Amino acid sequence: MVEVGSEREKNRENNGGLTAIDSIESRWVFQDEYDSDMDSGDHGPADDDDGSTPHNDLDLDSDDDDDNAMKKLIRTGPRIDSFDALEVPGAQRNDFDDVSAGRKVLLAFQTLGVVFGDVGTSPLYTFSVMFSKAPVNGNEDVLGALSLVLYTLILISLIKYVLIVLWANDDGEGGTFALYSLLCRHAKVNLLPNQLPSDARVSGFRLKVPSPELERSLKIKERLEASLTLKKLLLMLVLAGTAMVIADGVVTPAMSVMSAVGGLRVGVSGVKQEQVVMISVAFLVILFSVQKYGTSKMGHFVGPALFVWFCSLGGIGVYNLVKYDYRVWKAFNPVHIYYYFKRNSTKAWYSLGGCLLCATGSEAMFADLCYFSVRSVQLTFVFLVLPCLLLGYLGQAAYLMENHADTTQAFFSSVPSGAFWPVFLIANVAALIASRAMTTATFSCIKQSTALGCFPRLKIIHTSRKFMGQIYIPVMNWFLLSLSLVMVCSISSIYEIGNAYGIAELGVMMMTTILVTIVMLLIWQIKIIVVLSFVFIFLGLELIFFSSVLWSVGDGSWIILVFAVVLFFIMYIWNYGSKLKYETEVKQKMSMDLLRELGPNLGTIRAPGIGLLYNELAKGIPAIFGHFLTTLPAVHSMIIFVCIKYIPVPVVPQNERFLFRRVCPRGYHIFRCIARYGYKDVRKENQQAFEQLLIESLEKFIRRDAQERSLESDGNGESDSEEEHAFSRVLVAPNGSVYSLGVPLLSDFKDTGKAVMEESTSEELKPGPSFESLLSDAEQSFEKELSFLRKAKESGVVYLLGHGNIRARKSSWFIKKLFINYFYAFLRKNCRREIASLSVPHSHLMQVGMTYMV
Repeated sequence: MVEVGSEREKNRENNGGLTAIDSIESRWVFQDEYDSDMDSGDHGPADDDDGSTPHNDLDLDSDDDDDNAMKKLIRTGPRIDSFDALEVPGAQRNDFDDVSAGRKVLLAFQTLGVVFGDVGTSPLYTFSVMFSKAPVNGNEDVLGALSLVLYTLILISLIKYVLIVLWANDDGEGGTFALYSLLCRHAKVNLLPNQLPSDARVSGFRLKVPSPELERSLKIKERLEASLTLKKLLLMLVLAGTAMVIADGVVTPAMSVMSAVGGLRVGVSGVKQEQVVMISVAFLVILFSVQKYGTSKMGHFVGPALFVWFCSLGGIGVYNLVKYDYRVWKAFNPVHIYYYFKRNSTKAWYSLGGCLLCATGSEAMFADLCYFSVRSVQLTFVFLVLPCLLLGYLGQAAYLMENHADTTQAFFSSVPSGAFWPVFLIANVAALIASRAMTTATFSCIKQSTALGCFPRLKIIHTSRKFMGQIYIPVMNWFLLSLSLVMVCSISSIYEIGNAYGIAELGVMMMTTILVTIVMLLIWQIKIIVVLSFVFIFLGLELIFFSSVLWSVGDGSWIILVFAVVLFFIMYIWNYGSKLKYETEVKQKMSMDLLRELGPNLGTIRAPGIGLLYNELAKGIPAIFGHFLTTLPAVHSMIIFVCIKYIPVPVVPQNERFLFRRVCPRGYHIFRCIARYGYKDVRKENQQAFEQLLIESLEKFIRRDAQERSLESDGNGESDSEEEHAFSRVLVAPNGSVYSLGVPLLSDFKDTGKAVMEESTSEELKPGPSFESLLSDAEQSFEKELSFLRKAKESGVVYLLGHGNIRARKSSWFIKKLFINYFYAFLRKNCRREIASLSVPHSHLMQVGMTYMV
């Protein structure tokens, strides 16, 4: 929201010393009207090297048609509206920047239960799954398998995710869609249709000094922006990665709980697999039932539990090293990997799918980043999680060096007999907590994809008042539970579930590697040799693992692939249908000339009050407004076209939430408002709060508008205040407020300076005042408009909702008809409506439906 000049200048100083652009300091020039029309294209401002916006860069949407004199005074800076808002102050602010040292320690402790639960429970099943594919034939096999596990954990979990990928976050937000939004802010690759040039400037990105890396970055940027195919390919990669994350949220609880409960077969010899399945089902139901209590509340409990688990893991590892064979330290020599493959060949390759399970949960560290800071995740992993995991795997290998036959339940078999039941209990608690890690990551990814228009809208509950990233999605929670129960009951073997686990995990890992590579080239602008090394090492490693798990896809793990494909098509169809609907609305939007004719021809009258007409257009008059007028030819004294949209930034500060523009001449009180939200923003405001914020922002805009028009009046001796003094009639609101309102919806203003209005009824109008008598002081005009706004607010606010549907034309292809008329229509009918988050009473709602043929 554009603020008063002094406040704007202060904000500029706080954002790197950018030059303040204020109405008093800007240059004013006389320009021919035809020249102005030529310059009023829809081009966006180009940023200078220092990030500031040039003064001579106009961003006009041609929403209003002011018929002024042939020569008029214009500004060479931003237009008299707030659509040219520059960098948003504080848009790149992280929730954890201002927390105290004690709070940081507490956050680091909570990361144990939320972020590291998944990777922390991998010792329960990693060796068991590996040796089910390649049975142990000697100590060299144990050392080779251990060496594989150690280097997979170090390369993927530590180096790739903790030391590299975590830094590719979008202001503290992680996951595939966070990477996509980060790229969208630095290159015009976003396929969301209703973006404005001002949205692209909500960014802290600054060009670096000229260098080969910068030149390469600009070439990549131009290539991405020019190719629609590359844009679609990038979006499909993001959708595929997100589908794999959600699929991971299904298989993680099944795998973790089944492997932990399976320890009963070691402690109690009479327990059968069917009983393990029933207990696992009960645990899963309990797990998803407590999900609604949120990350912060659960984190205080699960943090200490996971701390005890990691300490137990490390302690058992040390015990086994001392008791059995400490020489397993030799596995840090990678030559044992070569010997392992030489001895086992194809079986060793099959076992790679089980080896990858030691790094499961690495993607959860990135996707769950919105809950904690990067530094807290890194410190906890390096100084506690990684050492305990390494000791745990070394201890299991030491036990297996002397017990080659106990690979079915390698972890529980290696636990000392006296500590078995306490460890069994804490292992099951850890498994339940680990399941939550991927579930919370799934919630985060769904919220991001919903905000960016790639997933049907669902009800989202924010479980923390302090940290907005901590959320709970009820529908998705029970959906994940249902699918997890199906998987546990249908695939009772942890070996088959483990293969499905590997497929889901590797799918999202590879998508993350590709997106981070683009971030390195486009945004980080680092040496090409570093980028190539990253791609060659990690993408090559993941492709090798992926080839292993795909070879075993026929054992039941194909279910997870089918589920991921279904999710991908849901997201793709939703994005395709939403984009098609928006493009159709843009094509069918009303012209200003048509809007001028509607009032006199239809007898449209203005009733006291404010009408908020919700639509998805960022520019132009929505066709649904004309449908309102033809259905109900009476509109409110003040009309505001409200477009609520999410832009690819995490957070938009409250004072920059609303952008305004006049749609018509001032006397008709018709505005356009765009309410911008970041994909991490919390939509907690209710109806009253939203109205209050919107009207306060509109008052600020009117104040700025009055300052600008005062300068225009000083420069050319003209003022558009005659619009306010146009012919009017007096209307009295139910609460006693008196209005002086122009009766027609719109009218034409002639260049003679005399306003000619056609009455919407058959009443005779007296001649209007002369041009000279219409000149008034800017301050008086400003106060009148504010008074008008307040009186309109007193008469009430009504929400005018345009419910637009789309149908494929009869001549369309069969596939398009299937997607639009059935799949997209089903998703749109069953998703949560945008207005639902505002809690608007039904008495304040008016709705008109339209159907577009696409």
